[in-house]
Amino acid sequence: MQAIILAAGMGKRLGTLTKENTKCMVRVNGIALIDRLLTQLTAVGLRRVVIVTGYQGEKLRNFIGSRYDEAFPIEYVDNPDYAHTNNIYSLYLAREKMAEDETLLIESDLIFEDGIIQMAATSREPAVALVAKYEPWMDGTMVRMDAEGHVTGFVTKRDFHYEEAHTYFKTVNVYKFSAKFSRERYIPFLEAYRQALGSNEYYEQVLRVIAFLDSTELRALPVGERKWYEIDDIQDLDIAEVIFSDKNDKLARYTKRYGGYWRFPYLLDFCYLVNPYFPPQRMKDELRAAADTLLTEYPSGMRVCTLLAAKCFGIDPKYIVPAAGAAELIRIIMEEQTGRVGMAWPTFEEYPNRLKEEQRVVFTPTKPGFRYTADDLMEYFGEHQVEMLVVINPDNPSGNYLPREDVLRLADWCNERGICLLLDESFADFSQRGVDDTLIEEQTLARHPNLIVMKSISKSYGVPGLRLGVLAGADEALLNRVKRALPIWGINSFAEYYMQIYNKYDADYRRSHDKFVATREQFSKALEQVPYLKVFHSEANYFLCEVLPPYNSRTLTEKLLVEHDILIKDCSTKKAFNGNSFIRIAVRDEADNQQLLECLMKG
Repeated sequence: MQAIILAAGMGKRLGTLTKENTKCMVRVNGIALIDRLLTQLTAVGLRRVVIVTGYQGEKLRNFIGSRYDEAFPIEYVDNPDYAHTNNIYSLYLAREKMAEDETLLIESDLIFEDGIIQMAATSREPAVALVAKYEPWMDGTMVRMDAEGHVTGFVTKRDFHYEEAHTYFKTVNVYKFSAKFSRERYIPFLEAYRQALGSNEYYEQVLRVIAFLDSTELRALPVGERKWYEIDDIQDLDIAEVIFSDKNDKLARYTKRYGGYWRFPYLLDFCYLVNPYFPPQRMKDELRAAADTLLTEYPSGMRVCTLLAAKCFGIDPKYIVPAAGAAELIRIIMEEQTGRVGMAWPTFEEYPNRLKEEQRVVFTPTKPGFRYTADDLMEYFGEHQVEMLVVINPDNPSGNYLPREDVLRLADWCNERGICLLLDESFADFSQRGVDDTLIEEQTLARHPNLIVMKSISKSYGVPGLRLGVLAGADEALLNRVKRALPIWGINSFAEYYMQIYNKYDADYRRSHDKFVATREQFSKALEQVPYLKVFHSEANYFLCEVLPPYNSRTLTEKLLVEHDILIKDCSTKKAFNGNSFIRIAVRDEADNQQLLECLMKG
């Protein structure tokens, strides 16, 4: 068996990284792609490796040198016309060598697990294409396959239909051909295709013709959960460095992305917090049906979006301000403050991080699980004067909950002392009382002019991708200052349309709450059976857990990510935890929760 590696391309989309080097010399976490690939091939037992070079070919040959001579000889085929041809011509130049032996055909801009090359090398089929289930981030050659694994057709960009994408598989660009298949089928078609259509084509087009004529010759071999990535640009490189990072660096690489985990479909995210049961499928379908218009039309300005937000919550527009996520509103409100701001720690750190250190007045609960009551807050801040008191209810990450009656009592207490109470109720809808727990009510706000209510739509409504949040209150001067700090087009068209149609799905939202509460109760009881976790009661969509020996929060978080591709929140680095071992675990749907539980019980 031999391997043919196509490495003639210029890799222009990688910018300065390929200005003086070939694409396969680009390093992923310090290791050049070509070194990683050749090292993997040493385990296969090859007779030789053939590398088709072009751009910076001499530099690539010098870089490889004789380092792999003990494993296999390396031969080179030069493509002098690399700037004006595509990979069909590179393979055409190597066709005679291809005909001499069973061949692994590999593109040099790939990175993949060792198991992938072993899959191809050990297959007994005469012609095999490794494939992966289509994901939204994928581009390039797609195929269809039947139940027996035969490739039934190649999907061109012109023929690609997103409504059929669930039936597609992306080629991994790793193939294995028998010498007979190469000589009698592939090479004759390669020569004919090139003669008819020229050299600026792709070698997969030849396979497309073969599959069209005989759908039983080429077999698709799905790689399943095995990891791989194709590196065409700096974004691809960044993602590849996360996927293939060292186990000691993996957690840091994922967490500093702050989301965007749809690019990693194998990752199970128990870190970020959303409603697993909303929006319903019909609402998603309605948003999808309007996508063409929403994508190509300007959104409305602040005035119209304010009317929509008021409609959603059933209040007068003068009491509410919408924005592109609660984080934007938090920034404006916190940076406006010149006085002292009180808060309980641990907390959502976007609030204190927007303040000067001397402005922060911190109450740290001493009860287990960082529990506290409204009376605890009134006692502490009765002695420690503040101009604003920030209360997250339920609190994040503790899940501590203040009943509605106590929050109103706290609001009255703050009003008597001239304290502005900022209530963040982003997780309030997850409480036992659900939607009825909100203080975004016209009468409540009117009676408490010192009260402002923050609400992230991402969390309980399950739409973090829309970036939508609201601020509500009766202090019109404050709300007007916030509006002036926001852009006219602060809400995108998809978020605007969501507010337009939300009320039609109010009953679905209430049903999602009931289903969620039942799931949370079930999940809580199961987590309590994990011997090294102490689980604290929560009225939110997450649990704060203390991690007991033999693990600590860091080792458990890393173990789940490295061994199971599950991401949880290590809280030990957050303020007030003082390095102690606490984690936060989101509540997802029953199937995902069960998967996490099985991993936790394995220890």
